[in-house]
Amino acid sequence: MTDLDDLGVLRGADPGGMLAAVGGLSEQCRRSYEAGHATEGLPSAEGVTAIAVCGMGGSAVAGDVFRALYVDRLGVPVQVVRGPSLPEFCGLHTLVVASSYSGNTAESLACFEEAVHRGCRIVAVTSGGRMADRTAELDLARVAVPAGFQPRAALGWLALGTLGAIEAMGLIPSLAGDVDEAATELASLAASLAPEVPTEQNLAKRVALAATSRTPVIWGAEGFAAVAAMRWKTQFNENAKVPAFFSSVPELDHNEIVGWSAGTGERFLLVALRAEGEHPEIAPRFPLSEDIARRAGVQVEEVWARGRSALARLLTLVTVGDFASVYLALARGVDPTPVEVVEQLKRSLAGG
Repeated sequence: MTDLDDLGVLRGADPGGMLAAVGGLSEQCRRSYEAGHATEGLPSAEGVTAIAVCGMGGSAVAGDVFRALYVDRLGVPVQVVRGPSLPEFCGLHTLVVASSYSGNTAESLACFEEAVHRGCRIVAVTSGGRMADRTAELDLARVAVPAGFQPRAALGWLALGTLGAIEAMGLIPSLAGDVDEAATELASLAASLAPEVPTEQNLAKRVALAATSRTPVIWGAEGFAAVAAMRWKTQFNENAKVPAFFSSVPELDHNEIVGWSAGTGERFLLVALRAEGEHPEIAPRFPLSEDIARRAGVQVEEVWARGRSALARLLTLVTVGDFASVYLALARGVDPTPVEVVEQLKRSLAGG
């Protein structure tokens, strides 16, 4: 197993620079929010009755972030679409945000074209590809994000670019203060999780080492912490190349908790994502549910959010998971950047 405190080994094992990429979320957030807010040609928000954010994988997380932060404060429903078809309600008064980092994601392109056909109000969020070409052909708004990242390492560009554009349309209040706070917290947190920080002082390294012998299970309270939990799960999948699972509280207390019976948890690591100010009906569930898991043999760790705003809390939870997933890959001797299985699947679907 790789020594996570050997900086030379870490650099050699991470040729794609994934550690640096996940550590750059703070700057991504600042720059992408500004770029999104400055997007030209945005559609009118007058009369908008619904919002659909279409994307897959890392590109869909922008929709999850938006929905978690604003679903209870918007006067219209928000749906994240992970598939090739728009919901039936999408029409002239629907804002469709088509999010595809590469601009060539088949499902996102299908939703984009369907939105064009139905006359929806469209904002594309992409670095290029076919989606960028189509927005230029149709003179539609595009939040341009820089190329050269793995989609999962471009969360700041995708999510904050989306939020900035939606704010500029007048659908949500100003985020400037929250973005500034989140970026400041993220910079401080990334410094504490950096490769130079030894394991005994580095939360992400400790979580990664615990996961070398156990399968990660991530819990988060319904809302932004559940989005962070899903992000942890997918980052363990793509970066560390291991199975991982996530659930939300209180839903898991109505099903999953029964599965943690005696002896079933010995090969699992539970990471509970916590935040100050949890709903008073949810907060007491965590220690009780964790105790049930412990009795099943599960190793339990808690990771607490930082910051005042929901944006800062969500993104600080995400950052710990991003670092932990990369450290787990490196501990296992795996290059965190490539996702060859995904590429193979795409080639097979295309008949290649």
